[in-house]
Amino acid sequence: MQEPITYVGMDDHKDTIQAAIRSPSGGGMSLHTVANEPRALRRFAGDLVKGAPGPVMSCYEAGPNGYALLRCLERAGIGCQVVAPSLTPVRPGERVKTDRRDARKLAELLAAGLLIEVAPPTEAEEAVRDLCRCREAAQKDLTRCRHRLDKFLLRRGQIYRDGRAWTQKHRQWLWSLRLEPAADQLILEDCLLAVEQLETRLKELDRQLEAVAAEAPYRQPVGWLRCFRGIDTLSAMTLVTELHGVERFHSARQLMAYTGLTAREASTGKRQWRGRITKAGNAHLRRILVEAAQHYRHRPAVGRTLAKRRQGQPAWAISLADRAQKRLYHRYTHLLLSRSKSKGKVVVALARELSGFVWATLVLGPRYGHTDDATH
Repeated sequence: MQEPITYVGMDDHKDTIQAAIRSPSGGGMSLHTVANEPRALRRFAGDLVKGAPGPVMSCYEAGPNGYALLRCLERAGIGCQVVAPSLTPVRPGERVKTDRRDARKLAELLAAGLLIEVAPPTEAEEAVRDLCRCREAAQKDLTRCRHRLDKFLLRRGQIYRDGRAWTQKHRQWLWSLRLEPAADQLILEDCLLAVEQLETRLKELDRQLEAVAAEAPYRQPVGWLRCFRGIDTLSAMTLVTELHGVERFHSARQLMAYTGLTAREASTGKRQWRGRITKAGNAHLRRILVEAAQHYRHRPAVGRTLAKRRQGQPAWAISLADRAQKRLYHRYTHLLLSRSKSKGKVVVALARELSGFVWATLVLGPRYGHTDDATH
């Protein structure tokens, strides 16, 4: 006979957690407010385990608080699910929303099995993923800082016309400028110093990421993905860390939907309507895939840099990457010339198909590796 399960729905915030406990005996729902700090959570979890007649299953919605609550409850022996808030059922007529109502609703939906669980990373996986995101944030900061300096000089009538920006020659020109009044010179020197600091920070983050990519468990999947045109170490690390536990996607179409690159649809009866992409998935993945897809506008070729990245990689990975080049270039020319689609839409379509090749590499790759040990 199956043991009775106690279901707990939690609405978590920075300071407090509102918990709704659904008793298996049908005695209704009890509500508790718990301070969101480790000691109070451990005490709450211990009381739950002692007072429940059987196992305890809890849940809360994914949000800015991350997975600390999940790990705390699991260490106390309580099963916990982090659920996708965008996929939580909502009643059409519901107009009142409070923490208590949300907690009660989560407990009821968890008992009914109507919640969609997200795949939480391990602490090690989350740390490397955040390192990739830190590098992405540093790159954005550097771009903003450079733009700020460019716009400041434009307002002062200082325009560089002797080639591309941020080359060595351009930097020498920037440091040679002498502006009046003195406050403008201070602003110029401060912006240049900020750019140099961010560039140094970015180089150090790149070095750290390359060191992590050279070690297990990232060395092998990163090496496979680097066989693809437009995907180097940093892009491959972002794909691998954001797709932790990629085996949970049972098909390439599921991964395409997760990246938010599939089209919206509202079809009924004889009426069919498809719109823009959903953008409902992981934005970091979507950005990397779209940037990589830009490289497939050009004819299939293996240059010196790509050939160097492919050295020592299995033949099946190189073959899959070559198939991607041919397939995506054919799709680009077909959609652009025969279907008269805009370049932006075509590149997004290529990114969607590229995600399918990424899925095949990461999910099917280990299976190929057992039967094909040949290297290139």
